[in-house]
Amino acid sequence: MKLSSLICQDCSKAAVLFNSKKRILEFISELAHNKLPYLSQQDILSALLSREKLGSTGIGKGIAIPHGRMSGAEEPLALVLVSETPINFDAIDNRPVDIFVALIVPDGDNQQHLKTLATIADKLNDKEFCKQLRCAKSDTELYQVIVDQS
Repeated sequence: MKLSSLICQDCSKAAVLFNSKKRILEFISELAHNKLPYLSQQDILSALLSREKLGSTGIGKGIAIPHGRMSGAEEPLALVLVSETPINFDAIDNRPVDIFVALIVPDGDNQQHLKTLATIADKLNDKEFCKQLRCAKSDTELYQVIVDQS
């Protein structure tokens, strides 16, 4: 599975400016709702916050993979955001986070969910890919990095 198959251009945001975990999750919920209007923004946010309560999705090295399972979601959706300034996200290495790859998946499709998370984590393990994400100056440039590298 290619990361680019889950992400569309309007779900790629470079140089976003937020100063808290809650605010970036609210923005992710807003973007996801715009793409999946049949899911409410509040329900998406609730799913992401519920997952965070189980433990931070900050996987270290400045990267987080916030995700949530949603009843009513018809297909997986991934969003990529790169923060201009890293924010505290309670990551496992206690470092602030600047790369966010958020994932909304249909509830009940556990195998697909785990496979998708593994694909994302594997791609984010590539230091050069992460460097290119961080260097993208525009949404279009960020999306192009994703298309070219995955």
